Amino acid sequence: MPGGLEERYIRLEVISGKNFQVPTQRIPAGIYISININSNKRWKTATNVLSSHRYVVSLYASPAFSVEIRASYEADRMLGSGEVIGELRTSWDELLDYGDEPFELSFPSICGLHPSLTLKAGVVHACDDQDGALFDSPVYRKITRDTDAGHARFAEYKTSKTASHLDDAVKHFQLVLDQCPVGHPDRAAALTNLACARLEGYIQKDIQEVETTTTLFREALALRPQPHPDHALSLYNLIKALNWHYRKEPTPVYIHESAQLCCKLLHFCPEGTYLRSIGLDSAVDYVIGKCNYLPIDTSDEGIQLRRNVLKLCPVGQQSRPKVLDNLSWTLRSRFTQRGNIDDLDESIQFRREAVSLCHEGHSDRDVYLNNLAISLELRFNHQGKPYDLDEAISLHEEALRLRPVGHKLRHISLGNLGGVLVICFGRRGNIDDITRAINLYRNVLTLHSPGNPRRGTVLNNLALALKTKYDKLRIGKDLNEAIDLSRESLQLTPLDDPERHVNLFNLSSALCSRFMHTQKNEDIEEAINLCQESLAPLPLLHPDRSVIYTRLQETYLSRYRILHDPADLLLAVENFRLASRHPTQGFPWRISEAIDWARQAEVYQHESALEAYQMCFELFDSHVMTRSSIISRHEAASAFRGAKSLPVDAASCAIRSGNLRQAVELVEQGRGQQWSLASRLRTPLEDLKSASPRLAQRLSELSKRLSDAQSAAVSIDRAAADRAAIEYRKVARQWETAVAEVRSLPGFLRFLRPPSFADLQAAARHGPVIILIASRYSCSAIIVPRSGEPHQVPFPRITLPDLENLKDDFSTAILHAARMRIEEPRKTLRVLLQIVWDEIMLPIVNVLQHDLQLRRQSRIWLCPTATFTFIPLHAANPFRMKADRSGPEACLEDIYICSYTPTLSALIRSRQMMKMRVAPSFAAIGQSQPGAGQGTLLPAVDSELELVHELVPSNVEFTVISGDKATQAAALNALQQNTWVHLACHGKQDREQPYNSRFAMRDKPLTLLDIMENNSPHAEFAFLSACHTAVGDEETPDEAIHLAAGLQFSGFKSVIGTLWAVNDALAKHVVEAFYEKMFGNLKDGGVMDCTKAAWALNHAAASLKQKNVPLEQTIVFIHIGV
Repeated sequence: MPGGLEERYIRLEVISGKNFQVPTQRIPAGIYISININSNKRWKTATNVLSSHRYVVSLYASPAFSVEIRASYEADRMLGSGEVIGELRTSWDELLDYGDEPFELSFPSICGLHPSLTLKAGVVHACDDQDGALFDSPVYRKITRDTDAGHARFAEYKTSKTASHLDDAVKHFQLVLDQCPVGHPDRAAALTNLACARLEGYIQKDIQEVETTTTLFREALALRPQPHPDHALSLYNLIKALNWHYRKEPTPVYIHESAQLCCKLLHFCPEGTYLRSIGLDSAVDYVIGKCNYLPIDTSDEGIQLRRNVLKLCPVGQQSRPKVLDNLSWTLRSRFTQRGNIDDLDESIQFRREAVSLCHEGHSDRDVYLNNLAISLELRFNHQGKPYDLDEAISLHEEALRLRPVGHKLRHISLGNLGGVLVICFGRRGNIDDITRAINLYRNVLTLHSPGNPRRGTVLNNLALALKTKYDKLRIGKDLNEAIDLSRESLQLTPLDDPERHVNLFNLSSALCSRFMHTQKNEDIEEAINLCQESLAPLPLLHPDRSVIYTRLQETYLSRYRILHDPADLLLAVENFRLASRHPTQGFPWRISEAIDWARQAEVYQHESALEAYQMCFELFDSHVMTRSSIISRHEAASAFRGAKSLPVDAASCAIRSGNLRQAVELVEQGRGQQWSLASRLRTPLEDLKSASPRLAQRLSELSKRLSDAQSAAVSIDRAAADRAAIEYRKVARQWETAVAEVRSLPGFLRFLRPPSFADLQAAARHGPVIILIASRYSCSAIIVPRSGEPHQVPFPRITLPDLENLKDDFSTAILHAARMRIEEPRKTLRVLLQIVWDEIMLPIVNVLQHDLQLRRQSRIWLCPTATFTFIPLHAANPFRMKADRSGPEACLEDIYICSYTPTLSALIRSRQMMKMRVAPSFAAIGQSQPGAGQGTLLPAVDSELELVHELVPSNVEFTVISGDKATQAAALNALQQNTWVHLACHGKQDREQPYNSRFAMRDKPLTLLDIMENNSPHAEFAFLSACHTAVGDEETPDEAIHLAAGLQFSGFKSVIGTLWAVNDALAKHVVEAFYEKMFGNLKDGGVMDCTKAAWALNHAAASLKQKNVPLEQTIVFIHIGV
């Protein structure tokens, strides 16, 4: 060497490496480079995934040395020197010959590959940049020698497959483990080395060794908890052992654990990390593949496995659609066993994603379309959402198009489409649907000749379609064919078939129908026996038990109708009770059962009728609470045939039973459920704050979250709507839990429960409330006085059809009057108001005057129900002269000051909110030129606003919003910011979707939904000088869904609205007379008082009689609230 070189240093930079192959095929923790000068002196780099590092080596040592590439199985503390994967003899001179340029150092072949390193070498004069400097290795100890010997012998075994080499390797590794007792820092490494040798060798021959080997891996993992550097590699080793064991002995427990560990490992090893690059993904793919073919397991552990497998399949992974579908099937199956709707919703979410990942042309798109449709159909049966049924039909249609004639799965799509069309016919009655369904099933049957294992199922489905057709059209041959097919299907269904109960109760239903036609006792006896047989194998919470209870009540009730045995009626009622109470069946089914129970109990005068009505209201309440939007709740409430009359029928039942208090409670519980549900989220919590500030805060926060989660409209994005519904129910359950906790407090047992009569009587604190009940069973009124018992006022000469005719006559008379000249007498309208007086209001007035001793000009509140809501009760008038001819007889408004209230609770709530009064401010909002499509020009609006401004006391802050400024946003803001509001514009009641009822503004309408979402606790009074603001829709009249009720709900305690169209030019007469009375005594000071609105309107109506204002315009305005 040149003189003086001994005092200098060589800088060796490792840039990269390639073609590394570990002879034992183990996954190393990393690679390091060892430079061996002699037997006592060596340098080694740090262990890592090979990348660019610089090392500095002193040159005073021998110029010849060896370079080794070694695999280390420990990233932390090394045990031994690892395994040699490349070795080369060279010299410093040879390295320095390359100058300052990178060069490749190639090593002899290992396992058929030539490993190589890309290096740079150069001389430096000082050891001042020792990034990753080499260091002396420790002197060999016995533990190190044994470890290295074990690695060497194990490598030899992998090459030669000589058993003695493996025995030697295991012997050396066992010696090392013996030197590493519990607590030794190298014990985990020793356990791992021994386990790897045993896994690759002994277990291949003897599967019994697997437990011992797996135990070694488990102990090593336990000694390397996160964040130990070798934690991930220990996880991988255990996964590898479990996968191997499952391959030899496919017991699910091994693959379950492997999937769970893979999830943990992937968390530590994101894409691009070392373990992912050298083989982890192949182990994960093995787990995914094996799990995809496991049978459905609906246990919590089984579903957790499916969730774990999904975590192993990120978006873009080829197996993700299949994994999503498997998890969906598992959740759907658990739903059918337990009835938890969250399982089904989640199943649908996963299936939507699977479909989205399989675009047009994907080979499995038809499968995922079919499966999504099946889940949507199931949800429709459980929850009754129409769009689920429509979407299911559309998806089955698309799947069928992807399965042309000759496709191996075409028969499945034919049958599934037929099934959903049967359901559609049952709900909508379109004969084309059932005709097509039957044809589809007959086509499927031709594809399942005798001997086909699925023939029994197809026969049962065709039988059900024919029976469904018979139920609607009563064609006898359809029923007989259905029975024959059901019998054949049952013969083909094994006794242990988990769906056999479906065949049994379908045949039972068909036999029951034939009994009603033929009255053959053997049919009904067989039907009952079949139902009981179908019930026997099902667990108590199986949703189909509810269906079987329904079939049983049908059979018992059918037999009772023919044989009149009271025992059959009792059995029918008991099965009504069981079906409507079954917790895992969907609310729509249970509600339908409860409604039918109430109807049949009325028909046969059974004492359970009131219980049935109570059940209806409880189920309705729970059902609408599950809906995440205001509109969907209204749709849910109006979806049941015959449901709209339940509140009044229940009240009538209680009246006929002599229980007037319960009648009041039931009619209140059944009416205005939309407002009641929404009001719960705005319940004042002052009392609760005193008892439990923590709970009050919690409930307040949850109420706000629940209110915010209510989307105003149903999203057209079904996946987004499903996600919103799931989130809504999640918050709703938390809210219900908080409410239950509140009820456990002393004094809060009835918190947010349906009010008792004692609670409701508070509505009559300032005057009696008259509830007018229009039922098919009886029509009457209940007067709720300030104290004491309620009073019944029967209407013996009025029936529900009479009221319907009266309502229609009023509608016709009002329309006719609108076309008459102002001076023409309204004879027809007068006659109708006479009927209202004589038949309805006079009997009520007699009780008020004589029984309750209510003084003239006292206030009364009318609470009409059902058809009564469309009749102007306040305008009842005899239109007769007194007997002594001294003048006209007094009309209702001459005797009492009339107000309306949609429910007693609404009146109580408004009174409670009167405590939150602030300094008054008045906003007059008018729109004479509404935006396109919202109505015609209203020329008198601006002058009406000027008139209001003149009549409002000058010391009150007054704002006028009109013309281009009267926009939807400005009007809503005015409702939020002012305590008194006057609205003059077009009003429109939307009879198809009442929540879209609206006020016409300059840009877009101000809807009832907008108003409901507004919370104005300090608001007091609103005058709605617009058309149709206080009349609800005919489908759900007892919900009182109209603009005036919406303003009352949002915070306005006193509201004046209209029952029909208002004449723009004539409205100012009412407005002028009203405000003159309202503010006439405030010229010299005083407080604006919204409780005087009813009195002012009464006097305004009386004064208009002296003016040339037609009758229909003097009675169009009504007062609602305090």
